[in-house]
Amino acid sequence: MARTLPHERKAAVTAALAGGWVGDAASLGVHWLYNSERIMEVGGQSPEFLPPKADYYTKGFGYFAHEGKQVGDVSHYGAATGVLTASLLANNGNLDIRDYQRRFRSFFGPGGQWQGFIDNPTRITLENFNSIERQAVEEAQSGMPDGLTDKQKRILVQKVMPYTRRLSGNKLAQPVREAISLTYKEKEIQEAGVHLAETIDRHMLRESGADDMQLPAVSKLPPLVASHYGSSNLRTLVEAAVRVTNHNDDAVAWAKCAAMLLDGLFRGEGLAESMNAAITEAPDSASLKRALETSELSGVAAGDTFGRTCYLHEAMPVSFHILNTARSYTEAIRANIHCGGDSCGRAWLIGPAMAAIHGVGGETGIPLSWLARVTGAPTVYRDIESLLSV
Repeated sequence: MARTLPHERKAAVTAALAGGWVGDAASLGVHWLYNSERIMEVGGQSPEFLPPKADYYTKGFGYFAHEGKQVGDVSHYGAATGVLTASLLANNGNLDIRDYQRRFRSFFGPGGQWQGFIDNPTRITLENFNSIERQAVEEAQSGMPDGLTDKQKRILVQKVMPYTRRLSGNKLAQPVREAISLTYKEKEIQEAGVHLAETIDRHMLRESGADDMQLPAVSKLPPLVASHYGSSNLRTLVEAAVRVTNHNDDAVAWAKCAAMLLDGLFRGEGLAESMNAAITEAPDSASLKRALETSELSGVAAGDTFGRTCYLHEAMPVSFHILNTARSYTEAIRANIHCGGDSCGRAWLIGPAMAAIHGVGGETGIPLSWLARVTGAPTVYRDIESLLSV
Protein backbone atom coordinates (compact mmCIF):
# COMPACT_ATOMS: atom_id res chain seq x y z
CA MET A 1 0.00 0.00 0.00
CA ALA A 2 1.12 3.55 -0.70
CA ARG A 3 2.10 5.44 2.42
CA THR A 4 1.42 9.05 3.32
CA LEU A 5 4.42 11.32 3.00
CA PRO A 6 5.17 13.23 6.22
CA HIS A 7 4.64 16.95 5.86
CA GLU A 8 8.23 17.75 6.80
CA ARG A 9 9.59 15.60 3.93
CA LYS A 10 7.19 16.71 1.20
CA ALA A 11 9.29 19.62 -0.07
CA ALA A 12 12.42 17.49 -0.39
CA VAL A 13 10.66 14.63 -2.17
CA THR A 14 8.80 17.03 -4.46
CA ALA A 15 12.15 18.57 -5.42
CA ALA A 16 13.61 15.09 -5.91
CA LEU A 17 10.96 14.00 -8.39
CA ALA A 18 11.30 17.27 -10.28
CA GLY A 19 15.06 16.76 -10.26
CA GLY A 20 14.77 13.70 -12.44
CA TRP A 21 12.80 15.49 -15.13
CA VAL A 22 15.14 18.48 -15.10
CA GLY A 23 18.26 16.33 -15.22
CA ASP A 24 16.96 14.30 -18.15
CA ALA A 25 15.92 17.37 -20.15
CA ALA A 26 19.19 19.13 -19.37
CA SER A 27 21.18 16.16 -20.71
CA LEU A 28 19.25 15.45 -23.91
CA GLY A 29 21.27 17.67 -26.27
CA VAL A 30 24.40 15.50 -26.16
CA HIS A 31 22.88 12.24 -24.95
CA TRP A 32 24.85 9.23 -26.19
CA LEU A 33 27.80 11.34 -27.30
CA TYR A 34 30.66 9.35 -25.81
CA ASN A 35 33.52 11.73 -26.47
CA SER A 36 33.92 14.09 -23.52
CA GLU A 37 36.24 16.40 -25.45
CA ARG A 38 33.58 16.86 -28.10
CA ILE A 39 30.98 17.59 -25.42
CA MET A 40 33.26 20.30 -24.05
CA GLU A 41 33.69 21.70 -27.56
CA VAL A 42 29.96 22.09 -28.19
CA GLY A 43 28.79 22.82 -24.64
CA GLY A 44 31.72 24.27 -22.73
CA GLN A 45 31.38 24.43 -18.96
CA SER A 46 27.59 24.78 -19.22
CA PRO A 47 26.48 21.90 -21.48
CA GLU A 48 22.92 21.73 -20.16
CA PHE A 49 19.85 22.26 -22.35
CA LEU A 50 21.69 22.19 -25.66
CA PRO A 51 19.41 21.75 -28.67
CA PRO A 52 19.66 18.17 -29.95
CA LYS A 53 21.72 18.36 -33.17
CA ALA A 54 23.20 15.66 -35.39
CA ASP A 55 26.17 17.99 -36.03
CA TYR A 56 27.47 17.36 -32.50
CA TYR A 57 28.03 13.71 -33.41
CA THR A 58 30.24 14.31 -36.45
CA LYS A 59 33.36 14.10 -34.29
CA GLY A 60 34.01 11.37 -31.75
CA PHE A 61 31.90 8.27 -31.20
CA GLY A 62 28.23 8.75 -30.51
CA TYR A 63 24.70 7.90 -31.53
CA PHE A 64 22.21 10.65 -32.34
CA ALA A 65 18.84 9.27 -31.29
CA HIS A 66 16.72 12.36 -30.75
CA GLU A 67 15.94 13.80 -34.17
CA GLY A 68 12.98 16.18 -33.89
CA LYS A 69 13.31 16.76 -30.15
CA GLN A 70 13.52 20.31 -28.83
CA VAL A 71 15.28 22.01 -25.93
CA GLY A 72 13.45 21.02 -22.75
CA ASP A 73 12.17 17.68 -24.04
CA VAL A 74 12.97 14.53 -22.09
CA SER A 75 14.25 11.24 -23.42
CA HIS A 76 12.41 7.92 -23.56
CA TYR A 77 13.52 7.49 -19.93
CA GLY A 78 11.41 10.44 -18.88
CA ALA A 79 8.52 9.29 -21.04
CA ALA A 80 8.54 5.88 -19.31
CA THR A 81 8.72 7.52 -15.90
CA GLY A 82 5.64 9.50 -16.89
CA VAL A 83 3.81 6.27 -17.72
CA LEU A 84 4.54 4.77 -14.30
CA THR A 85 3.60 8.05 -12.62
CA ALA A 86 0.25 8.04 -14.44
CA SER A 87 -0.40 4.47 -13.32
CA LEU A 88 0.42 5.29 -9.71
CA LEU A 89 -1.86 8.33 -9.84
CA ALA A 90 -4.70 6.23 -11.22
CA ASN A 91 -4.33 3.73 -8.37
CA ASN A 92 -4.00 6.03 -5.35
CA GLY A 93 -0.24 5.67 -5.33
CA ASN A 94 -0.34 1.88 -5.38
CA LEU A 95 1.52 -0.27 -7.90
CA ASP A 96 -0.94 -2.12 -10.12
CA ILE A 97 1.21 -4.19 -12.47
CA ARG A 98 -1.52 -4.92 -15.00
CA ASP A 99 -2.49 -1.25 -15.19
CA TYR A 100 1.17 -0.27 -15.58
CA GLN A 101 1.64 -2.85 -18.34
CA ARG A 102 -1.43 -1.67 -20.21
CA ARG A 103 -0.37 1.97 -20.03
CA PHE A 104 3.18 1.15 -21.10
CA ARG A 105 1.96 -0.85 -24.09
CA SER A 106 -0.55 1.82 -25.07
CA PHE A 107 1.94 4.69 -24.75
CA PHE A 108 4.94 3.16 -26.53
CA GLY A 109 3.17 0.71 -28.85
CA PRO A 110 1.59 1.27 -32.28
CA GLY A 111 -0.76 4.24 -32.25
CA GLY A 112 0.61 5.42 -28.91
CA GLN A 113 1.65 8.88 -27.83
CA TRP A 114 5.39 8.39 -27.90
CA GLN A 115 7.34 9.75 -30.83
CA GLY A 116 11.02 9.10 -30.50
CA PHE A 117 13.69 6.53 -29.82
CA ILE A 118 12.64 3.07 -28.63
CA ASP A 119 15.35 1.38 -26.57
CA ASN A 120 16.06 -2.35 -26.46
CA PRO A 121 14.13 -3.23 -23.28
CA THR A 122 11.10 -1.24 -24.45
CA ARG A 123 11.16 -2.84 -27.91
CA ILE A 124 11.46 -6.36 -26.52
CA THR A 125 8.86 -5.69 -23.83
CA LEU A 126 6.39 -4.64 -26.52
CA GLU A 127 7.19 -7.83 -28.43
CA ASN A 128 6.74 -9.84 -25.24
CA PHE A 129 3.33 -8.31 -24.61
CA ASN A 130 2.20 -9.60 -28.00
CA SER A 131 3.69 -13.04 -27.38
CA ILE A 132 2.20 -13.32 -23.89
CA GLU A 133 -1.17 -12.26 -25.23
CA ARG A 134 -1.08 -14.82 -28.05
CA GLN A 135 -0.23 -17.60 -25.62
CA ALA A 136 -3.00 -16.46 -23.25
CA VAL A 137 -5.53 -16.48 -26.09
CA GLU A 138 -4.45 -19.96 -27.18
CA GLU A 139 -4.78 -21.22 -23.63
CA ALA A 140 -8.22 -19.64 -23.28
CA GLN A 141 -9.41 -20.97 -26.64
CA SER A 142 -8.48 -24.51 -25.66
CA GLY A 143 -11.08 -24.38 -22.89
CA MET A 144 -13.97 -22.98 -24.91
CA PRO A 145 -17.22 -25.04 -25.11
CA ASP A 146 -17.34 -27.69 -27.82
CA GLY A 147 -20.74 -26.52 -29.00
CA LEU A 148 -19.36 -23.26 -30.44
CA THR A 149 -18.55 -23.10 -34.15
CA ASP A 150 -15.10 -22.00 -35.31
CA LYS A 151 -16.67 -18.78 -36.59
CA GLN A 152 -18.24 -18.06 -33.20
CA LYS A 153 -14.95 -18.71 -31.45
CA ARG A 154 -13.12 -16.29 -33.76
CA ILE A 155 -15.74 -13.60 -33.26
CA LEU A 156 -15.65 -14.01 -29.48
CA VAL A 157 -11.88 -13.50 -29.50
CA GLN A 158 -12.36 -10.35 -31.57
CA LYS A 159 -15.05 -9.16 -29.18
CA VAL A 160 -13.10 -9.65 -25.96
CA MET A 161 -9.61 -8.47 -26.98
CA PRO A 162 -10.29 -4.71 -26.76
CA TYR A 163 -11.45 -5.25 -23.17
CA THR A 164 -8.67 -7.57 -21.97
CA ARG A 165 -6.20 -4.92 -23.20
CA ARG A 166 -7.59 -2.23 -20.91
CA LEU A 167 -9.51 -3.99 -18.13
CA SER A 168 -8.89 -6.88 -15.75
CA GLY A 169 -10.42 -8.79 -12.88
CA ASN A 170 -14.04 -8.10 -11.98
CA LYS A 171 -14.18 -5.13 -14.35
CA LEU A 172 -14.22 -7.42 -17.38
CA ALA A 173 -17.47 -9.37 -17.25
CA GLN A 174 -20.13 -6.70 -17.74
CA PRO A 175 -18.65 -4.79 -20.71
CA VAL A 176 -17.63 -8.05 -22.41
CA ARG A 177 -21.13 -9.46 -21.99
CA GLU A 178 -22.66 -6.27 -23.41
CA ALA A 179 -20.28 -6.25 -26.38
CA ILE A 180 -21.09 -9.86 -27.25
CA SER A 181 -24.83 -9.27 -26.88
CA LEU A 182 -24.69 -6.91 -29.86
CA THR A 183 -24.02 -9.96 -32.03
CA TYR A 184 -25.16 -12.97 -29.99
CA LYS A 185 -28.30 -12.93 -27.85
CA GLU A 186 -27.75 -16.46 -26.55
CA LYS A 187 -26.73 -16.40 -22.90
CA GLU A 188 -24.44 -19.43 -23.26
CA ILE A 189 -22.41 -17.68 -25.98
CA GLN A 190 -22.17 -14.53 -23.88
CA GLU A 191 -20.97 -16.51 -20.87
CA ALA A 192 -18.46 -18.37 -23.05
CA GLY A 193 -17.10 -14.98 -24.07
CA VAL A 194 -16.85 -13.80 -20.48
CA HIS A 195 -15.04 -17.02 -19.56
CA LEU A 196 -12.70 -16.48 -22.51
CA ALA A 197 -11.89 -12.93 -21.40
CA GLU A 198 -11.33 -13.92 -17.78
CA THR A 199 -9.08 -16.82 -18.81
CA ILE A 200 -6.98 -14.56 -21.03
CA ASP A 201 -6.73 -12.11 -18.15
CA ARG A 202 -5.47 -14.79 -15.75
CA HIS A 203 -2.77 -15.92 -18.17
CA MET A 204 -1.25 -12.48 -18.81
CA LEU A 205 2.19 -12.68 -17.20
CA ARG A 206 3.41 -9.93 -14.89
CA GLU A 207 7.07 -10.52 -15.84
CA SER A 208 6.88 -9.07 -19.34
CA GLY A 209 10.29 -7.45 -19.58
CA ALA A 210 13.36 -8.06 -21.67
CA ASP A 211 16.34 -10.00 -20.37
CA ASP A 212 18.20 -6.71 -20.12
CA MET A 213 20.38 -5.06 -17.47
CA GLN A 214 20.44 -1.46 -18.67
CA LEU A 215 19.33 1.81 -17.12
CA PRO A 216 15.60 1.58 -17.91
CA ALA A 217 15.43 -0.79 -14.93
CA VAL A 218 16.39 2.06 -12.61
CA SER A 219 15.29 5.27 -14.30
CA LYS A 220 11.56 4.89 -13.55
CA LEU A 221 11.99 4.28 -9.81
CA PRO A 222 11.73 7.77 -8.21
CA PRO A 223 7.92 8.07 -8.28
CA LEU A 224 7.52 4.49 -7.07
CA VAL A 225 9.91 5.05 -4.15
CA ALA A 226 8.16 8.31 -3.29
CA SER A 227 4.74 6.64 -3.35
CA HIS A 228 5.90 3.90 -0.99
CA TYR A 229 7.92 6.10 1.32
CA GLY A 230 9.72 4.05 3.97
CA SER A 231 7.72 0.93 3.12
CA SER A 232 8.94 -2.42 4.44
CA ASN A 233 7.97 -4.10 1.16
CA LEU A 234 9.67 -1.57 -1.11
CA ARG A 235 12.12 -4.18 -2.43
CA THR A 236 9.22 -6.43 -3.46
CA LEU A 237 7.45 -3.58 -5.22
CA VAL A 238 10.64 -2.52 -6.98
CA GLU A 239 11.21 -6.03 -8.28
CA ALA A 240 7.65 -6.32 -9.56
CA ALA A 241 7.87 -2.97 -11.36
CA VAL A 242 11.31 -3.64 -12.83
CA ARG A 243 10.38 -7.03 -14.25
CA VAL A 244 7.68 -5.37 -16.35
CA THR A 245 10.45 -3.98 -18.60
CA ASN A 246 13.67 -5.68 -17.39
CA HIS A 247 13.17 -9.34 -16.50
CA ASN A 248 16.75 -9.84 -15.35
CA ASP A 249 18.10 -10.67 -11.89
CA ASP A 250 21.06 -8.27 -12.06
CA ALA A 251 18.79 -5.47 -13.22
CA VAL A 252 16.49 -6.14 -10.26
CA ALA A 253 19.43 -6.13 -7.84
CA TRP A 254 20.76 -2.82 -9.18
CA ALA A 255 17.25 -1.38 -9.01
CA LYS A 256 16.95 -2.36 -5.36
CA CYS A 257 20.31 -0.68 -4.77
CA ALA A 258 19.06 2.53 -6.40
CA ALA A 259 15.75 2.35 -4.53
CA MET A 260 17.45 2.00 -1.15
CA LEU A 261 19.59 5.04 -1.91
CA LEU A 262 16.58 7.14 -2.89
CA ASP A 263 14.46 5.86 -0.02
CA GLY A 264 17.11 6.83 2.50
CA LEU A 265 17.50 10.31 1.04
CA PHE A 266 13.73 10.79 0.75
CA ARG A 267 13.43 9.94 4.46
CA GLY A 268 16.08 12.51 5.33
CA GLU A 269 19.00 10.22 6.03
CA GLY A 270 22.49 11.42 5.16
CA LEU A 271 24.11 10.62 1.83
CA ALA A 272 26.79 8.37 3.33
CA GLU A 273 24.24 6.38 5.33
CA SER A 274 21.94 6.03 2.32
CA MET A 275 24.79 4.94 0.09
CA ASN A 276 25.97 2.33 2.58
CA ALA A 277 22.47 0.85 2.74
CA ALA A 278 22.26 0.84 -1.05
CA ILE A 279 25.65 -0.83 -1.52
CA THR A 280 24.49 -3.90 0.38
CA GLU A 281 21.91 -4.52 -2.38
CA ALA A 282 24.31 -4.14 -5.30
CA PRO A 283 25.39 -7.17 -7.35
CA ASP A 284 28.84 -5.55 -7.55
CA SER A 285 29.36 -3.70 -4.29
CA ALA A 286 33.13 -3.48 -4.87
CA SER A 287 32.69 -1.16 -7.85
CA LEU A 288 30.51 1.20 -5.82
CA LYS A 289 32.99 1.26 -2.96
CA ARG A 290 35.76 2.01 -5.44
CA ALA A 291 33.68 4.84 -6.88
CA LEU A 292 33.58 6.46 -3.44
CA GLU A 293 37.34 6.41 -2.94
CA THR A 294 38.00 9.56 -4.98
CA SER A 295 37.18 12.87 -3.32
CA GLU A 296 37.61 15.09 -6.38
CA LEU A 297 34.66 15.37 -8.75
CA SER A 298 35.32 14.31 -12.33
CA GLY A 299 32.56 12.81 -14.39
CA VAL A 300 35.02 12.32 -17.23
CA ALA A 301 37.45 10.31 -15.09
CA ALA A 302 34.58 8.26 -13.68
CA GLY A 303 33.46 7.45 -17.20
CA ASP A 304 37.02 6.49 -18.14
CA THR A 305 37.21 4.18 -15.12
CA PHE A 306 33.81 2.54 -15.03
CA GLY A 307 32.32 3.10 -18.49
CA ARG A 308 29.74 5.41 -20.04
CA THR A 309 27.21 3.06 -21.59
CA CYS A 310 23.67 2.20 -20.56
CA TYR A 311 24.66 -0.92 -18.61
CA LEU A 312 24.00 -0.67 -14.91
CA HIS A 313 27.39 -2.04 -13.84
CA GLU A 314 28.89 1.04 -15.56
CA ALA A 315 26.24 3.65 -14.81
CA MET A 316 25.80 2.97 -11.11
CA PRO A 317 29.43 3.55 -10.00
CA VAL A 318 29.64 6.67 -12.19
CA SER A 319 26.48 7.95 -10.51
CA PHE A 320 27.77 7.14 -7.04
CA HIS A 321 31.03 8.98 -7.74
CA ILE A 322 29.19 12.10 -8.90
CA LEU A 323 26.75 12.04 -5.99
CA ASN A 324 29.57 11.60 -3.50
CA THR A 325 31.71 14.47 -4.79
CA ALA A 326 29.37 17.09 -6.30
CA ARG A 327 28.53 20.04 -4.07
CA SER A 328 25.34 21.14 -5.80
CA TYR A 329 22.62 19.95 -8.15
CA THR A 330 24.04 22.01 -11.01
CA GLU A 331 27.56 20.69 -10.49
CA ALA A 332 26.31 17.11 -10.46
CA ILE A 333 24.23 17.44 -13.64
CA ARG A 334 27.07 19.16 -15.49
CA ALA A 335 29.55 16.50 -14.40
CA ASN A 336 27.12 13.83 -15.59
CA ILE A 337 26.76 15.48 -19.00
CA HIS A 338 30.52 15.99 -19.36
CA CYS A 339 31.03 12.30 -18.62
CA GLY A 340 29.17 11.51 -21.82
CA GLY A 341 27.37 8.38 -22.91
CA ASP A 342 24.04 7.64 -21.29
CA SER A 343 23.74 10.89 -19.39
CA CYS A 344 19.92 10.95 -19.60
CA GLY A 345 19.62 7.53 -17.98
CA ARG A 346 22.04 8.35 -15.15
CA ALA A 347 20.22 11.67 -14.60
CA TRP A 348 17.25 9.75 -13.21
CA LEU A 349 19.30 8.68 -10.20
CA ILE A 350 21.66 11.65 -9.91
CA GLY A 351 18.96 14.30 -10.34
CA PRO A 352 16.49 13.01 -7.74
CA ALA A 353 19.23 12.21 -5.24
CA MET A 354 20.87 15.63 -5.46
CA ALA A 355 17.51 17.43 -5.39
CA ALA A 356 16.45 15.45 -2.31
CA ILE A 357 19.59 16.75 -0.58
CA HIS A 358 19.72 20.31 -1.91
CA GLY A 359 16.12 21.15 -2.78
CA VAL A 360 15.16 23.92 -5.18
CA GLY A 361 16.85 27.28 -5.65
CA GLY A 362 19.67 28.88 -3.73
CA GLU A 363 23.31 28.15 -4.44
CA THR A 364 23.03 24.36 -4.39
CA GLY A 365 19.46 23.43 -5.36
CA ILE A 366 17.80 23.00 -8.74
CA PRO A 367 18.06 26.36 -10.52
CA LEU A 368 14.63 27.91 -10.92
CA SER A 369 15.39 28.73 -14.55
CA TRP A 370 16.10 25.04 -15.21
CA LEU A 371 12.74 24.03 -13.75
CA ALA A 372 11.00 26.35 -16.20
CA ARG A 373 12.78 24.91 -19.24
CA VAL A 374 11.27 21.42 -19.04
CA THR A 375 8.71 20.86 -21.79
CA GLY A 376 5.23 20.60 -20.32
CA ALA A 377 6.54 21.73 -16.94
CA PRO A 378 3.15 22.74 -15.46
CA THR A 379 1.69 19.29 -16.14
CA VAL A 380 4.80 17.47 -14.96
CA TYR A 381 4.94 19.33 -11.65
CA ARG A 382 1.18 19.13 -11.14
CA ASP A 383 1.38 15.34 -11.44
CA ILE A 384 4.26 15.24 -8.96
CA GLU A 385 2.28 17.27 -6.45
CA SER A 386 -0.80 15.10 -7.01
CA LEU A 387 1.20 11.90 -6.54
CA LEU A 388 2.62 13.12 -3.25
CA SER A 389 -0.84 14.09 -2.01
CA VAL A 390 -2.61 10.76 -2.49
